[in-house]
Amino acid sequence: QSETSDKSSAESDSEAEVEQVSVYRKLLATLKTSPESESEEEEDESESEEAGESETEMDSEGSQETGEAGGGEEDKNDVLDQEEGITATDTAEQTLAQEQADGGDTSCDPSHGVIEEFTDVKHESEFSLETNFMEEESGDCNADKRESTSSQAFSEDPFKQHMDKELEEKEVEKMSTLPKTSSQSKWPRLGQLTFSSTLEKCKTLKADKEVDVKQLYLHKPLESTWPKVNKQFLSSANKPSDPSFTPLQRELFCIMNTYRDLFYPERNALTNGEEIRHAYCLHALNHVLKANAQVLSNNAKRRDQKPGTDNDDYRDQGLTRPKVLMIVPFRECALRIVHIFISLLEVNDKRKIDVSNKKRFKGEFGSDPEEKPPNLKRPEDYEAVFAGNIDDHFRIGVAILQKSMRLYAPFYSSDIIIASPLGMRTIIGAEGEKKRDFDFLSSIEILVIDQADIYLMQNWEHVLHLMKHINLLPRDSHGVDFSRVRMLNLNNWSKYHRQTLLFSALQDPQINSVFNRHCFNYVGQVAVRNVPLSGSISHVVVQLPHVFRRLEAENVTSVIDTRFQFFIDKVLPEYRDAIMSHTLIYVPSYFDYVRLRNYFKKEELNFTHICEYTKKAGVCRARRFFLKGEKQFLLFTERFHFYKRYTIKGIRNLIFYELPTYSHFYSEICNMMKATDNGVDATWTCTVLYSKYDAQKLAAVVGIDRTAQMLQSKKNVHLFVTGEN
Repeated sequence: QSETSDKSSAESDSEAEVEQVSVYRKLLATLKTSPESESEEEEDESESEEAGESETEMDSEGSQETGEAGGGEEDKNDVLDQEEGITATDTAEQTLAQEQADGGDTSCDPSHGVIEEFTDVKHESEFSLETNFMEEESGDCNADKRESTSSQAFSEDPFKQHMDKELEEKEVEKMSTLPKTSSQSKWPRLGQLTFSSTLEKCKTLKADKEVDVKQLYLHKPLESTWPKVNKQFLSSANKPSDPSFTPLQRELFCIMNTYRDLFYPERNALTNGEEIRHAYCLHALNHVLKANAQVLSNNAKRRDQKPGTDNDDYRDQGLTRPKVLMIVPFRECALRIVHIFISLLEVNDKRKIDVSNKKRFKGEFGSDPEEKPPNLKRPEDYEAVFAGNIDDHFRIGVAILQKSMRLYAPFYSSDIIIASPLGMRTIIGAEGEKKRDFDFLSSIEILVIDQADIYLMQNWEHVLHLMKHINLLPRDSHGVDFSRVRMLNLNNWSKYHRQTLLFSALQDPQINSVFNRHCFNYVGQVAVRNVPLSGSISHVVVQLPHVFRRLEAENVTSVIDTRFQFFIDKVLPEYRDAIMSHTLIYVPSYFDYVRLRNYFKKEELNFTHICEYTKKAGVCRARRFFLKGEKQFLLFTERFHFYKRYTIKGIRNLIFYELPTYSHFYSEICNMMKATDNGVDATWTCTVLYSKYDAQKLAAVVGIDRTAQMLQSKKNVHLFVTGEN
């Protein structure tokens, strides 16, 4: 089923190419002229909507007509949606299905109407690792000589220790069969940490009170540039003994620098997002500079050795060149990362580094200053997440060699790849597709997944798909010199050497599962596990009784059906009465939403609905009907709230079909009740459904102590009252 849809999308793509209209902005126009079937057109529009979910309130929402007419068409679409697992931001997946140019991998160019992918071909030889040598004047050569004489200092470098560790068969066997042992530790800034590993008895790190930059083994020029680049985050309160890291960065970097996997679920776009970004950029760049310096200095040694002496000492690279993969949600994030790299490589203002294709990069990844911001006041966390260019389909290769940097490098000539999950998904492809490539992921040594919570709102499948295709043996040799490849890569053990850094704004079972099931680092893992003491319910300011109703489910898979039955048998009958008008039903999962909507239609209930695919006119109509009370129920998806953050007026009764993914959405939605100017209405209600599988989400809403009581208690109905003075 998905294959056929891909074929048809490729056809519509060839037409789009003929049209030569810019993908990012004018996709809708091209699709309107394409003679595809009606439902196909609707589907594509919906997808482009999220791609061009522009900062201006354009909202050219596609897909399902929200008019009460045309219902039949809509239902067909849903079946399609469900079968293909299409979710809100499978954006230009179809639009860009055929755009992968061989070798080169970057994003489509929205400004020039170019569909073919651009790759930098000119600078191939300058940035080649095979043909370049250490520059004498860079001083690194002497450093290398110095290091080889004092081999002890050299071997203490965490990079060296990590990459040179030769695993044995029985250790690998242990890792794939034995459970991990874990231990707890409390750090001053990060709080509660869980260290786990299979191999050695789990050692917990001590949090360093202060860090001497010299002991961090930062590669030149980072030692001198990092303090300058990071100055913006340092307050005067920072200890003079620790001049270059904030307390959070210091503890995160201490963990990163030991090459352990890290899961940090307290990233916040408003408060610490940028300082975290700087810390992982420093670590990634440090890794790449060391790895490339090692290759270049070995090139020089090999050049100088006598012919005929075959030496196995130069195993210093992977099967393919890319070493670092950074997954970020929007183009703006990629732009910021590249800016941090550039500023970390520039020693002073006089010695600017040479960056190829910089202008093009700014054009494609920057945002258009002429786009006026929407006149709507949005919460500041929304403004922070959706800043700049929020296109979510891109990928770009970056090569770094000594004092220069090449953007848009072909993947097999890149050191670092920066991409969105969708950008990765469209090049990795699926089983049976002719054009697919994932060999470049074979030797990734550091994987950074930043803002993981946003991918839950885009399409989590893409993240899982990527995790299944990383660190596999390549199907092609891609011209590698096997005498230089590390044994760990030849043994197909690179996944045991990969460090994964996972940052998220929240704890979520799906994110935990990626960390627990797809990370095999032999050094072990560190997860930050702080429990929420007070939940977001404490931010509800309206006077409101919150009734939490527990449903009993046998297992995780049955909970979906159990919830639906519980809702239609126990909850809905109480709200069917006409007195219970103005009822908003908040539904986190799109599939649940479709199921409820179809049920409401069948039962001929008086309702309207808004989801992330609803067109602008449909949203206005639904909001108006609901406010005036012409429609009793409003079905409302979490994704719509995430991408739009509208205030819905006229709510008197609230039902949370499931707890929200983001805990602050709970208080936000409850507080919308005060948006209607009819004074305090004593009949407001709020009902929340939860099961034992929602423990993390529940704790984020009501706090950890109450959660424990609510899950263990014999009673399955619990009442909270907020807003009492």
